[in-house]
Formats: sequence, structure tokens, C-alpha cells
Amino acid sequence: MHTPFPAPASRRVVVALAAVLALTAAGCSSKAEDDEPSGTDKGGASAVKTDKGVDAKTITLGALTDMTGVYATLGKSVTQAQQLYVKQTNAAGGICDRQLKLEVKDHGYNPQKAVSAYTELAPQVLGFPQFIGSPFVAAVKQRIDGQDKALVIPQAWSSTLLGSDSIRQIGATYDVEMINAVDFLVKDKGVKKGDKIGHVYFEGDYGESAVAGSKFAAEKAGLTIVEQKIKPTDQDMTAQVTALKKAGVKAILISAGPAQSASLVGVAAAAKLAVPVVGSNPTYSPQLLKTQAAPALLANFFFAASTLPIGSSEPGPAKLVADYEAEYPGELVDNGMIAGYTAAAVFGEAIKKACESKDITRAGVTKALLSMTSSDMGFGITHDFSDPSQPSTRESYILHPDEKAKGGASVAKEKFTSEAATSFTPSAG
Repeated sequence: MHTPFPAPASRRVVVALAAVLALTAAGCSSKAEDDEPSGTDKGGASAVKTDKGVDAKTITLGALTDMTGVYATLGKSVTQAQQLYVKQTNAAGGICDRQLKLEVKDHGYNPQKAVSAYTELAPQVLGFPQFIGSPFVAAVKQRIDGQDKALVIPQAWSSTLLGSDSIRQIGATYDVEMINAVDFLVKDKGVKKGDKIGHVYFEGDYGESAVAGSKFAAEKAGLTIVEQKIKPTDQDMTAQVTALKKAGVKAILISAGPAQSASLVGVAAAAKLAVPVVGSNPTYSPQLLKTQAAPALLANFFFAASTLPIGSSEPGPAKLVADYEAEYPGELVDNGMIAGYTAAAVFGEAIKKACESKDITRAGVTKALLSMTSSDMGFGITHDFSDPSQPSTRESYILHPDEKAKGGASVAKEKFTSEAATSFTPSAG
């Protein structure tokens, strides 16, 4: 399940975060050990094993989000959708005779704040249905897998996060997305053997994962990838468009943020480089349709996603929109709502299954998630969580901007898995 939350920071950020984590962990490790709750609630038929984040009345979950940084708008929709899930679930009686509680911490997409927020919440919660930012998750991955073992469902899809029982993404990883994107360009947009495709991508885990996929697909199709690596601070894509036009590319892939997508497509249109542009799932936001780049986006831009668009008339998205607008009247509707709600719902289903086994410890919930081989939350794609080394799906929708659709996007190509994506082996972290 995807929405625009990339991990634009470079691997240098992960190293820096590791240093921060070492300091914060050293200061709290003895306290965490002293405070660790464990045991079995004595409640007759409802007696279950519990540990951190669970008492006789409440199950506490954590959300590490961006409400004030570069992804503030989408972070808000993810968080509000999860708060909506919690409210609805509690109104229906809760889970395992307990009410859910969501503790939200805003890290503002700041490395130090992200690590500090994780360190603060980790001893208090059963797990995290939200953690925005691949580099931040990667920085605490060793601790998650080692001492904490709390289930984390991040809103980030770098393949480096694969391979962990406790960290489970919902949706295709960035590399698989780009493999499907190349297939779309070949089968639907006239790209042929011998052609060149540009790929503009952020440095770091997000971009590197994406370009690994595009290179794999290009080799299979007899294409050449022309790389243009950028930094998250790069906002003007003039230099990149100039280089790609000179190279004679027949299409462009982009794995960056919405601002870079708008610049790329707008500059390309001005330069008379009228080629299709396909983005990773974090590259689009409906707010772009209010910018000067809107005409070019409507003409030539597409993006891959592991979910239906929020404006779909299918029952899942339609009900979520109705419920969300009733709870938050006047708020922006976007695909962040699906990402947030689905993550919370998947986490909730794992708790329910763990409760059936009388074990809502962290280990019990993680085990329950791994038993979920056909999870369908109503947003178009069924997910298999049984193998942590593999994405939960290899299917992608190709979406495109649509000014008439709620949420600003509609389906350009129905879900599919390319032959190359089926044969690809992601590089787990």
C-alpha cells in the first residue's frame, strides 16, 4: 500500500542516526529493562499473555509521523485515518476486551527527533502502525529486531527494510514498482528495445532501491537507464531535463518527491521533451494540480501504487472517504488516508488473531501477522505477510493525475505484475 513517503536521506544519515541512537539507548536501556511488564491477565475466558503497551483495559500503539516537516500534509492524513480507525474500533467494542489508544509523536522528518521519539515511545507501546521515513526506521532496525521486537508497519518501501520479522511493509517495494513501471512504458507507451530511459532519483535508500529495479527491468527489455541522482534539497530539475534530452531518452522515471515531479514535468514540457514520466508512489500529491505544472502532469505523468486511488468508486475507498469526511469535514482527501487506515487495520487484525491464541505480547502479535497470507482490507490488492524477505505484493496499479477525481488521481492501468517483477529478488537489508 503506497503513498508519498519516501526515504530521501542518504546512507550518511543512517550513520548519523546510529550515533544518536547509541546515546539515547544507553540512557534508557536499564530503565526499559526495569519497566518491562510481563504476565497474564486473570480474566477467565479472556485471560491472555501480555507485555509492553497492554494492560487490562487498554492496548497502546505508537505513531511516529511527520506533521510539521516536508510531508506534513500527507502525514496529517495518515495520522487522522489511523485515529479514525481507532475511534471506529473502540466504538465497536475494541479488541480483546480492550480499547485502543494511539500515541502520536511528530518528528517533523528530523533525524534526531525521529530517534528520540522512537526511544521515548518504544517502552510504552505494543507496536507502531506508523513510522514515516526509511532512514529513521533503518537507524533503529537493529534495536527493533534485537531488544524491542515491537511490530513496526512503516510508511516507507525501501527493500533494505525487508528481512525483519518485526518490520513489515504493506505493498510493493520501490524496486518492484519501478520494474512494473518499465513494463508499462514498454507495453503501453511505445518504448522499445534499444531505447534509453531516464531515471531521476533521490540519493539514499529510497532512490537506490528504485534504480536497482529500473536497471533490472531495463536489462531484461534491452533498454538503457540514464541516471540522474539528486538530493532532497534539489528543487529545480532544469539540469536533469537538459541532460536527459541531450541523451535522447524516450521516457523518464522519477523516484523523488512531489516537488521534484512537478519541476521535472514542467521543465520537460517547456523544453519540448514530450515523453511519458512514471513516478514511484511517493512522487505525487493532489496539491500539484494547483500549480503551474498541472497541464503537463495531466498530459504526461503517471505513478505506480499498491492501492486503488482514494477517489475510486469501489466500496473500500468510497466508505473510507465518507467516514473520513464525516469525521474531518473540509480536510484534504488523498491516498495517505488509505496508507494510514490500512496499516492500522492490518495491525488490528494481527492483534485479533493474537488474542484468539491468548497471546497479545509483541511476539504473539508478530507471529499472528506472519500467519496472514491473504489480507484484503478493501483497497484493491491482497497482501501476503508470511515471508519477511519478500514484499507483501508484487502488483502495481498505474495511476495518473485527474483533476475531476476526488483525491486527484484515477487508474490508468489496472493492477498487474510484470514477468520481470515476478522473477526479481529484492535485496533485503
